[in-house]
Amino acid sequence: QVQLVESGGGLVQAGDSLRLSCAASGRTFSTSRMGWFRRAPGKEREFVASIIWSGGGATYGADSMKGRFTISGDNAKNAVFLQMNSLKPEDTAVYYCAASPLGSAVWSYWGQGTQVTVST
Repeated sequence: QVQLVESGGGLVQAGDSLRLSCAASGRTFSTSRMGWFRRAPGKEREFVASIIWSGGGATYGADSMKGRFTISGDNAKNAVFLQMNSLKPEDTAVYYCAASPLGSAVWSYWGQGTQVTVST
């Protein structure tokens, strides 16, 4: 099993920045990728960004957030980060960290989430 704990959320104003962190523990050597998702009030969960450990650290991000959100990570420290700049009220959501086991395309492990609220 892998445990994921997010931190760094909070209440900010439009245009501000936040950096979310996710720390993994447990069988972390068995993860192939980690990523971020978010769920806004009344909306479906959506993909934000991912980093592929087994792909040499390649990163992917949702087109709608490119240029504002950047994912990074430290495989040795079992940590992944999400730098969010120029935040907008529509970025308000619970942000979740997730991980996939080696050899799987399923996001099997999830954190509890961290709330990000962007005010006007």
